[in-house]
Amino acid sequence: MKTFEFWFDFGSPAAYLASTQIAGIESATGARAVWRPMLLGGVFQATGNHSPATIPPKGRYTFVDFDRFARRYGVSLRYNPHFPINTLLLMRGAVGMQLRDPGRFPDYCAAMFRAIWVDALDMNDPAVVGRALHQAGFDAQALLALSQEPDVKAALKAATDEAVARGVFGAPTFFAGDQMFWGQDRIEFLKEALQ
Repeated sequence: MKTFEFWFDFGSPAAYLASTQIAGIESATGARAVWRPMLLGGVFQATGNHSPATIPPKGRYTFVDFDRFARRYGVSLRYNPHFPINTLLLMRGAVGMQLRDPGRFPDYCAAMFRAIWVDALDMNDPAVVGRALHQAGFDAQALLALSQEPDVKAALKAATDEAVARGVFGAPTFFAGDQMFWGQDRIEFLKEALQ
């Protein structure tokens, strides 16, 4: 079966929007998504890139554009007043779930994206993170412990380093074979490459 890679960080509204379209991409192309968590802050640091939010006019415009895509996709999107979110713990949780409980990984990802970009929760606050995990049916203490395990920390760092080595500079980034597509607004090009 064909596959494509979806590199993401929960703190990116564009990655959230892209995540809502993965099933449609799979259905349209017959390809299966391979979800690749990375730490976007680490990618930015390594590549010299910055969030559009660091440039106020660009940040305002970008969110207006994201809202247009959310309406087109028929999904909820709320600006999170606590943005930017430090996602280190959340992304370690994603890698940890992939390593230890891959069957629940999709539910974890959906819950984290929803908490930030639908419910607009302050996921910088560990207590809020704990409540969001509990409400999604996860053991918050177990996930916090998992995120501190040395192999989980190392796996997220290795994934982020791999992303940078492959040319990733932002989220989401898709790969179809060696072809790279950056941004949720490149999904149609990704589909063409997969068909």
